[in-house]
Amino acid sequence: MNRILEADVVVVGGGPAGINAAIAAGRLGASTILIERYGFLGGMSTAASVYPWMTFHTEQGNQVIKGIAQELVERLMAQGGSPGHLRDTVGFVHTVTPYHPEIYKLVAIDMLKEAGVRLLLHSFVDAVEVEDNRIRSVQVTGKSGHYQIRGKMFVDTSGDADVSYLSGAPTLQGREGDHGTQPMTMKFRMRGVDLEAVRRNMIENPDNFYRKTPFDELDHIPLTGVQGFYSQWKAANVPINRDQVLFFTGPAEDEVLVNCTRVQGLDGTDIEDLTKAEEEGRRQVMMMAQFLQNWVPGFAKASISSVGTQIGIRETRRINGQYSLTIEDVVSGKRFDDVIARSGYPIDIHDPKGSGVTAAWIGGDGAYDIPYRCLVPQKIQNLLAAGRCISTSHEALATTRLTPSCMATGQAAGAAAALASAENLSAADVDVKKLQQILLQSNVVLA
Repeated sequence: MNRILEADVVVVGGGPAGINAAIAAGRLGASTILIERYGFLGGMSTAASVYPWMTFHTEQGNQVIKGIAQELVERLMAQGGSPGHLRDTVGFVHTVTPYHPEIYKLVAIDMLKEAGVRLLLHSFVDAVEVEDNRIRSVQVTGKSGHYQIRGKMFVDTSGDADVSYLSGAPTLQGREGDHGTQPMTMKFRMRGVDLEAVRRNMIENPDNFYRKTPFDELDHIPLTGVQGFYSQWKAANVPINRDQVLFFTGPAEDEVLVNCTRVQGLDGTDIEDLTKAEEEGRRQVMMMAQFLQNWVPGFAKASISSVGTQIGIRETRRINGQYSLTIEDVVSGKRFDDVIARSGYPIDIHDPKGSGVTAAWIGGDGAYDIPYRCLVPQKIQNLLAAGRCISTSHEALATTRLTPSCMATGQAAGAAAALASAENLSAADVDVKKLQQILLQSNVVLA
């Protein structure tokens, strides 16, 4: 016999979007359950070692993501888990935010408990019960069997639009035409890196690094990331379909997080493809580590210290919502009356088949709006989406998928779900002006 639990708001997926959604709903007085399949929180930020968070700011340096996301950073800083927002020495964005993943896991739990959220770990959602275009319950499976989790409102922060897909809400996957998705990456850390040798090499050989690297600042700011070593990569001819080396420093002083593996042509929602991806990703990790040790200054004595629990996923399913954000919306810095979050992260498309990355920067004041309608799926009335699976085009997903953006849409979805639950409304009927006032009172940037 299934055990039955009930809540006003049920959030599925304990990554950054889900954490912020559950905190927002709980703080507004909604009884809230957060469901997570792993035995820890953090989603891609912890399970797949996606690091650092980038970015809370525009290219001009204006902070456009605050709210619960900024609270998390400040709590991490107070516990020695983050130095805060630092200059991005890759130069792709203005700032990055390093963090210690183990401290983040605990800070998130503390903030969820303070908000009165009930947490269910080791719980995998595998079925959704729908009546009259409303979700009645989700079924989770775990060590103790099946649970039926009933709710007034549901928030899909699974990253893969799992709840939306299982409920029958329309979803999309990949780019228009061939359904190609951005490649997966197995990230890993190395210790014993001589970062001062790396810094010296960058200053001495600027043509070997990313053109936007702030070389004039490198001698007096912390080194946070490196993109380049083009000549070494070309000479080594590593059999990975990538065109440069990319790594980020920390959290330890001699540590880096390497973002170089690239697994293409596989579906992150198919277990057989995922199995292949995990194997291929780990084989590429060993190739990359050997390359770095043999070819890149500062890595001669470095060794692998950790590899992601799972391969990192950039793109799978997303909802086909009431509005789909487009690349034109992003690069024009478009404003929307129903804005619930802003972001300053540029378009960053890792080619589904090729070796490169397509980038496009944001005009205007350097930020674009994310409208509430992107969180509202079609067909299912008591469901919202946040994080990587909101309604966008393939190209626009290349900015909304980044962690701070996911945190921002998560907070908005959680607050909207609490409002809808309290007032017995569908997601589409939430008073957006009222939602915006609540977000503004929580220090969310909307203008």
